[in-house]
Amino acid sequence: MEIFKEMTMLSLEQATVLPYLSYRLAMDGIRVIRLEHPVYGDPNRMIGGNKLGEERMNTYFMAINAGKEAVTLNLGSPEGQDLLKEMIVKLKVDIFATNQLPRNYEKLGIDYHTLQAVKPDLIWVGLTGFGPESNEAAYDPILQARGGLMELTGKAGEDPQVMGVPLPDMGTSEHAYGLIMKALFKRARTGVGERIDVSMLMSTASWLTVPITLTKSFGNKISRRGNTHEFFAPVSVYETKDGYVYIAVGNDRQWVSFTQLPGFEKLAVADYEKNSGRIKDVKNLNMQINECTQTKTTAEMIDICQKATIAISRVNTIEEVIEDVYIKEALLTAKDPITGTQIFMAPPPFMTSFLKESGRQMTFPPRFGEHNAHIYGALGYSSGKLQELKKKEVI
Repeated sequence: MEIFKEMTMLSLEQATVLPYLSYRLAMDGIRVIRLEHPVYGDPNRMIGGNKLGEERMNTYFMAINAGKEAVTLNLGSPEGQDLLKEMIVKLKVDIFATNQLPRNYEKLGIDYHTLQAVKPDLIWVGLTGFGPESNEAAYDPILQARGGLMELTGKAGEDPQVMGVPLPDMGTSEHAYGLIMKALFKRARTGVGERIDVSMLMSTASWLTVPITLTKSFGNKISRRGNTHEFFAPVSVYETKDGYVYIAVGNDRQWVSFTQLPGFEKLAVADYEKNSGRIKDVKNLNMQINECTQTKTTAEMIDICQKATIAISRVNTIEEVIEDVYIKEALLTAKDPITGTQIFMAPPPFMTSFLKESGRQMTFPPRFGEHNAHIYGALGYSSGKLQELKKKEVI
């Protein structure tokens, strides 16, 4: 939407949860300015390989910071706080966001009431581990452990495992994204801003729909089950002559079709006609299925299952995912105007009009304080004044 291009977000961000949120908004065309401390900056800038041969631009940082501008600002100083207020007013900032601990809000002059007094229609966003009343430190794996995701991930009877993607981080970002869209709609109708607080723990627990209902309501014990499903069978990974496939049979009618596949006829026994019978003997059932799939290549399994409308997929490596017919044409790109380095980024969950217009290209992830002169200069600060502020570590 064209209206997004007229909006500006200031984001006091580091790590993943807020940078991913601001990255999502940058995909909509919103101008995102990330704020970082002039000495410490975002620790994620130092994570991953140093492919550009320069400090604070490592590869891990690049994945979710394209499409943004970056300035340094010391909000621990009165001058820094005054400069923040000036930016909010003169840049007509629509959204301010932070993932600082709540105890730092007033100390840094970033609490909702302070900034709302400067711009009454401001949408203020605070992302925290456990809510605005808590100052507990929180990282994604901590939330996976506390929020039950690790209990559900891994093989039955073995150690709990961390998920392969940081769902507490990214899930919180997505929930905040939706709340921001609601707040923007409300503001468009009423002219009133809003305070948004999102807890990573609550976001994480909200995904536990079936586990919480069955545990609290009916006393079920829900825990990790490896590749199998609690209520459906067969649903698992099976070995082929040259790799692995994941097969999911969703109902008894599909099971009949499955037993009619060439080489799988021996599975058509009375005890397996109903899903309940298959669940009851799932370990033995999966061993028998595995014996059948081992006689065929991955391509053969995919061919016969797709012809029978049975859900199946090869277990792709990331390299193979990138080449998927639906994925490879949706990857985002960014090119560094200084070194010429081009990076590729994950496809967006949906293709925005901004990304379509840009040919899925975004500006290269910003260097540390890269836009200080441009942004502060637009506020009326001379190069001499900026040097003075830099010497005082205000910027």
